[in-house]
Amino acid sequence: MATVVGRGPLAADDNRFFLFGAFAMAFVLVAGFSLHLAFGRSSFSAPAIVHAHGVVFFGWVVLYVTQTMLATSGSIAWHRRLGWIAAGWMVAMVVVGTIVAVEAVRLGRAAPVYRPAYFLVMAPLTVYTFAALSTAAIVLRRHSAWHKRLHFCGMAMLVGPGLGRLLPLALLVPHAGILEFVLVLLFPLAGVVADWRRSGRVHPAWWWGIGTILAVRALIGLIVASGAALWLHGLVTAGQPGAALPPFEFPPLPLMP
Repeated sequence: MATVVGRGPLAADDNRFFLFGAFAMAFVLVAGFSLHLAFGRSSFSAPAIVHAHGVVFFGWVVLYVTQTMLATSGSIAWHRRLGWIAAGWMVAMVVVGTIVAVEAVRLGRAAPVYRPAYFLVMAPLTVYTFAALSTAAIVLRRHSAWHKRLHFCGMAMLVGPGLGRLLPLALLVPHAGILEFVLVLLFPLAGVVADWRRSGRVHPAWWWGIGTILAVRALIGLIVASGAALWLHGLVTAGQPGAALPPFEFPPLPLMP
């Protein structure tokens, strides 16, 4: 997790950015899912795997905020201990995230602002990219500047669903996915601006993080265009309710007939 402790005015500014950034991303996710629940778009009667998904992913949000608070307050010993729990937690996120994405498409319940075949590729790859960036951050944990920035980029990958629930994306189909992607990029781009304003230079970790996010976005497009997504969709939905939905058409919105 993000080791951000330091001394001096520049380090204090750095700490503030990562702390406020952690709170901002957590707020987007909590507010988005709370709003969804308040409007009756989510239900506690959902399958157990959906509840497991919620617990595991919101558990990461708590871990990330806690770790950032520990690091900025100088509690590095506790930060390191909790970091190993977080490393194992990511494995559960990859497993549960993949299962939920596949089940959503299989049952024809994927987010209606995405084409089913696209969602089947995009959702797991988003989680894998988060895990890859976070793993790189752990590997580079002795290099604080890299560590905290790569973790921040990884966390930003998870903010999309929260943004999607706060914004009227249903009114923006077929451009909803692009808008959500651009808004996610604003978080690491804010880090670029903060670095530049603080020291007149931008740490290369931001470019690696942003470059990875852009590369995965391009990879998703290539997989969908290649026909691999169509084959995967057919494999997942064979004999299941999701087979009734055209893989490359937007499904009807929940309030639509």
